[in-house]
Amino acid sequence: MPPSDTLPFDLRALELFLAVCDAGTMAQAARRLGLTQPAVSQSIADMERRIGIALFDRRARPLALTAAGGALRQRASALLSEARQIAPLLREAEHARLPLLRAGLVDSLSRVLMAPLARALGEKAEQVSLLSGLTAVHAGALLTRQLDLLVGADDLDEIEGLERWPLLTEPYVLLLPARLPAPLRVADLAELAQHAPLVRFSARSKTGVEVERHLRRLRLDLPRPLEFDTPYGVASAVADGAGFAVTTPLCLLEAGLSLQGLACHALPGPGLTRHLTLIARRQELGRLPREMAAFCRARLEAQRPALAALVGEGLAEAFRVEA
Repeated sequence: MPPSDTLPFDLRALELFLAVCDAGTMAQAARRLGLTQPAVSQSIADMERRIGIALFDRRARPLALTAAGGALRQRASALLSEARQIAPLLREAEHARLPLLRAGLVDSLSRVLMAPLARALGEKAEQVSLLSGLTAVHAGALLTRQLDLLVGADDLDEIEGLERWPLLTEPYVLLLPARLPAPLRVADLAELAQHAPLVRFSARSKTGVEVERHLRRLRLDLPRPLEFDTPYGVASAVADGAGFAVTTPLCLLEAGLSLQGLACHALPGPGLTRHLTLIARRQELGRLPREMAAFCRARLEAQRPALAALVGEGLAEAFRVEA
């Protein structure tokens, strides 16, 4: 006899069993189902062998159910009725809206993605909560199930159990007053900082961390007179004459400022890029993360002309949306 946790039959075998019950003979059941009589007989015999109990009294004509067969007939009908409802329920669930979707959006994408993403999520859920802020804050909320997905500047590759959908790569650029010469060498950055200090992104932000790490690689120890959490804070300080900044095209677009009197230049030395990724807990939202990633990519690609006008065609060419 098979172990107690092993199923002694499948749904197809139950279907054949009920067909024999209704037809009275295995030959008649086979004709109704378009099968051969030996195939039906073998299926019934296999069920009886696996269960260890006879289901039919083969001495009777037409076939009569044993007590065990009668009990199985009652339950088999209910089981098959439930099973036949599964496919319609799944098709209905595929098109149903979720009760609530909670998403986090890195603040440098608020102007570009906040309203469109809220609208797209609203087509998938009855209620949407979309929060703007620092990636690190959203990451903690995702891991503690306070958010369902996030779009941020960190792919959280050290954390298991997540699915990641890359969105884009953009270059870090220099933003400085147009009256100042563009630094061509790494050493020129140190010289520039003597006349126009570096306006920093806060170390609370992923952008701030990446910029500081890059400066350390270049062996540059620049003064720290001013830092901000937001793209607007950094860009407006530079526009006000406080210094220069290392920022990105999307951060400048988010700031929403006129860059009159300012200029954007490539970073001297090794290049530095920022990666944006959509992240969700693995296999919890079905196709939704993939669909939202495709939506975000399309919206970001549509910003290319605006970015080119802002930072110039040459720098905008390094703005790459994932395929």
